[in-house]
Amino acid sequence: MDIDAWVWWLIGAVGLGIPLVLTAMPEFGMLSVGAVAGAVTAALGYGAVAQVVVFAVVSTALVAVVRPIAARHRDGRPRLATGVEALKGRQAVVLERVDSDGGRVKLAGEVWSARTLDTGQTFEPGERVDVVEIDGATAVVM
Repeated sequence: MDIDAWVWWLIGAVGLGIPLVLTAMPEFGMLSVGAVAGAVTAALGYGAVAQVVVFAVVSTALVAVVRPIAARHRDGRPRLATGVEALKGRQAVVLERVDSDGGRVKLAGEVWSARTLDTGQTFEPGERVDVVEIDGATAVVM
């Protein structure tokens, strides 16, 4: 029984897909797509040299082009702020007068100690303030 070349290419594509699933390395997927391109080339009746060239060109192009685009996309994704980082930039309501020595604000449903960023500034109860940073357990506001 003689197996056609395109079948061998598809077996190779599946073989390259297995490490892709096990290791989550996208390069294996790109090589697998190159093997599928080799299978198509074989099915169209081209010789072994053309099949290998198509496999190499498609695989190299995918690794050279898609990989940097995917890396840029992954690195450019906004990070989700959590903990005290998520409180920066939020608004709070003054509960007790806030000045450079202290005070109290309601921030994200909780009562926080607070102080002003500028020493000459004061905020009275009921005013809305912006949280610039969190210093320990104290919200620095302006």
